[in-house]
Formats: sequence, C-alpha cells, structure tokens
Amino acid sequence: MAHYDVRPPNPRLNAKNFSGGNQQKIVIAREFSANPGVLLVGQPTRGVDVGAIEFIHKQLLELRDAGCAILLVSVELDEVMSLSDRIMVLCDGQNVGIIDSAKADRQTLGLMMAGQRQEAAA
Repeated sequence: MAHYDVRPPNPRLNAKNFSGGNQQKIVIAREFSANPGVLLVGQPTRGVDVGAIEFIHKQLLELRDAGCAILLVSVELDEVMSLSDRIMVLCDGQNVGIIDSAKADRQTLGLMMAGQRQEAAA
C-alpha cells in the first residue's frame, strides 16, 4: 500500500470503502504486481492525483521495458502520446489508422479522430 500510496494504508479495509482514486491505485497495484506478459489498461489515471499519475506512467514504462505488451486505452491524448510506441485511432468503431508515436502530433491525431485516414491526415 505504501509503494502505490494507497490512502488510508489499511489492508483490512474493503476496497469499496476507499475513494475512487485510491480504488484505482489498488487495481493498478494488483495488476502490476502480477508481472503480466500482456496488460490491457483502460483509463489508468482516471481519478488519481498528479503524483499518482506520474507513478503509474513510470510503472507502465518499466513494465513495457521489461517486455510486457501493453494495450493502453485512454481519452487523455497527452497520456496516449507520451506512453505509446504506436497509436491506433478509432472513429465510429472503425480503425482510421495506426501511426508511430514519434510521428504523431495533436493535429494529425485530431484529424484521425474526426475520421480522416492516416495517409490523408499526414
């Protein structure tokens, strides 16, 4: 609990009795500590404080560097751009394109989110 800054640090407390942000930290701690080979992460920083966001991002990058394949789903564009190697954009349930994060910028991604294919947006 200390490592993930879960508050209050009371392991006897049911998860439902923690705040939403601390519930999120508990889920992250559970999944990260299992040393997964593949991880699907949806909105990993929703409801957590700035310090926890930085910690979660660091942990995700460390898992990636250790060989874990991570599929990140987030509405936070800055989070997606800073954590991803490749970005797939969906619009109305359709794959608009996949772009290397090194080539991604807000304008290109915005056009893709509006439905323009990657080639047209680049």
